[in-house]
Amino acid sequence: MLIRYKKIHQKIAMGLLSFMPNEKDLQKLQITMNEYVTEQDRQLFLWKEEEGIIGLMGIVEDDNQIQLQHISVNPSHRDQGFGKRMVNALRELYPNTPLLSNENTISFIEKCDLNNPVGAL
Repeated sequence: MLIRYKKIHQKIAMGLLSFMPNEKDLQKLQITMNEYVTEQDRQLFLWKEEEGIIGLMGIVEDDNQIQLQHISVNPSHRDQGFGKRMVNALRELYPNTPLLSNENTISFIEKCDLNNPVGAL
């Protein structure tokens, strides 16, 4: 189930976000988290299963599109289709808005979403 980030999820969100290649440095990770919390056009979503929160997606919204900035699944839950379910849930949340990837998310999106490719900025 896709849920919106809340402050009580900060530690788990930072842990999941740290799996992204460009978010390994603690200072960079803190800056990224702050951007999701303070900037109106950014949203952070978490993926929750029975065992708890296992995934994260970060997007930047504007009037015409959504760019997927970050996507991460707990390593113990990878290769089970959770990432694809997360992307599909995001598409359901924004049904008429194009979903774009960036250099950090394009390979994942292309791998799991062959029937409906997205673009990269």
